[in-house]
Amino acid sequence: MKQYIEKNRERFLDELFSLLRIPSISSEEAHKPDMRRCAKRLTELLLEAGADKAAVYETTGHPVVYGEKLLDPKLPTVLVYGHYDVMPVDPLNLWVSPPFEPEIRDGAIYARGANDDKGQTFMHIKAFEYLVREKKLRHNIKFIFEGEEEMGSAALSKWIKTHKKLLACDIILVSDTTMLNEKIPSINCGMRGITYMEVTVTGPKKDLHSGHYGGAVYNPINTLCKMIDSLIDENGHITVKGFYDDVIELSRKDRRMLGRAPYDAKEFMDSLGVKALTGEKGYTTLERIGIRPCLDVNGIWGGYTGEGSKTVIPSQAHAKISMRLVPNQDSKTIARLFAKHFKAIAPKGVTVEVEERHGGDGFLIPISSKAYKAASKAMGEVYGIDPVPSRGGGSIAILAEMQRALKADPLLMGFGLERDFIHSPNESYLLDQLFKGMESIALFYKYF
Repeated sequence: MKQYIEKNRERFLDELFSLLRIPSISSEEAHKPDMRRCAKRLTELLLEAGADKAAVYETTGHPVVYGEKLLDPKLPTVLVYGHYDVMPVDPLNLWVSPPFEPEIRDGAIYARGANDDKGQTFMHIKAFEYLVREKKLRHNIKFIFEGEEEMGSAALSKWIKTHKKLLACDIILVSDTTMLNEKIPSINCGMRGITYMEVTVTGPKKDLHSGHYGGAVYNPINTLCKMIDSLIDENGHITVKGFYDDVIELSRKDRRMLGRAPYDAKEFMDSLGVKALTGEKGYTTLERIGIRPCLDVNGIWGGYTGEGSKTVIPSQAHAKISMRLVPNQDSKTIARLFAKHFKAIAPKGVTVEVEERHGGDGFLIPISSKAYKAASKAMGEVYGIDPVPSRGGGSIAILAEMQRALKADPLLMGFGLERDFIHSPNESYLLDQLFKGMESIALFYKYF
């Protein structure tokens, strides 16, 4: 595989860049044509790589791409999952180079989607191409690439239910996660779920002059800030009643196993540009971002934010709030508990609306499985050190649904790094990780 990469390096980069140049932002209506263009490009790459068939399939939202190469029904079947949609690029002024004009700097590709998830999805296409052209393929391989992962996978969730037979597999192979660092690889053996809410606090029926009415009526922004502040107590504990009812406490043995992951607090803080850390009392930083739930405000707005001043008490204030959930917590239950709690803590001078935007459950996979062992052996061979098991703090909501519907476990072979700044300006992906990912994936098939 190393030789194949060296021989085709420039072609690989040209092909990946053709994907990265497409602004496939799923949440923005203006980019709907770009979503279809990106899906079409992926089908072309799959067919060129050796798929027997690949096509764009319609859904209730953005299209999905399905491709396959089936050798023998008796052989194991691997379903590769990925997503081609990307996050918005704001604030644009913080990008060093334009987000959809990929550029290589200091050994990394800089572009929106370089890591999440076009770059990591692309690795699977090229590993597959190598196996086909070198006549090393010993599995049936299916591909499913969606265009709504960044907005909750609602369309794919419906599509899966009517295409279970098409997607039938033994394992779901995914590269959409991070490793501990480039020297010590890791494999996620679980991910958190998510509940994503939007809240609106309404006070007076119109904006008011802050001089005439200030100090006499409830200001929706002030009130919203106080309500949000009350959601987490001084111990970093979420105050929503019933929130922790289904959280399973890990045993000391499990915590020790996960604690094997190397961690340097100073290095961690330096990489983020912060001078202190916070979180739930009684847990380490790695536990807070892997095995414990959390609540965060992702956006807040209201009133006048333009140039100069406009002294008003706004009629409304809004916030987007996400809660990362651990396995066994149900996203719908958490959404209901949150809505009930948030309305109950509102003072009489305002009204509150709470809307669930999207959600999904977390999941765990056994590290004793054949697939996990094959991945561990493959990555150990490429990196020269056995990967350690870890728990992912992020969420890929659709995977828990796929696990239930297809009765197959996800395997998370992610090669991203914290330095890649996914979802932020200047997203990047190290070339070394891109190529080691291809190599590891090819070896996974050898050992699986």
